[in-house]
Amino acid sequence: MPVLAQLFWQFAFLSLMAIGGANSIIAEIHRQVVDVQHWLSAQQFAAVFALAQAAPGPNVLVVSLIGWEVAGLAGALVATVGMCGPSCVLAYLAYRGWARYGTRPWAVAIQAGLTPITVGLLFSTGLLLATGGDNAWAGVAIAGFTAAVVLKSRITPLWLLAGAALVGIAAGL
Repeated sequence: MPVLAQLFWQFAFLSLMAIGGANSIIAEIHRQVVDVQHWLSAQQFAAVFALAQAAPGPNVLVVSLIGWEVAGLAGALVATVGMCGPSCVLAYLAYRGWARYGTRPWAVAIQAGLTPITVGLLFSTGLLLATGGDNAWAGVAIAGFTAAVVLKSRITPLWLLAGAALVGIAAGL
């Protein structure tokens, strides 16, 4: 199958699993892009993800950047349409159903069940990205420290990000 078709179908399928947004399935995107398709290395994926997070705009930008790395402008467009199209249709249909049935007990139970799934997916994404570099122990330690400080204080994560960058520069990581 041509690479553009692979990009489209890969991201179309993944978009239907994106409960809570694109960041909730970064671990699966990583698995598909790095381990299964071998389109990017783990280091390239981490760099593309970091660039997507640093740039203003939606979190789904990472998909466009992956498409760009794989097949240029056409790849970026195809990957973005594949990621956004099916999930937009599903969101529209879910909204229509939720407006009608959202207060029913089974609908409330579904909504309550999706919350821990999303949190778990985001946690796995953080762990995957923390171990994606050459110095996995340092990434995990910094990510764990940052998570603990953010959960226990009102310090913005941007200060911790700046501190982690300085530690990395000083240690030559």
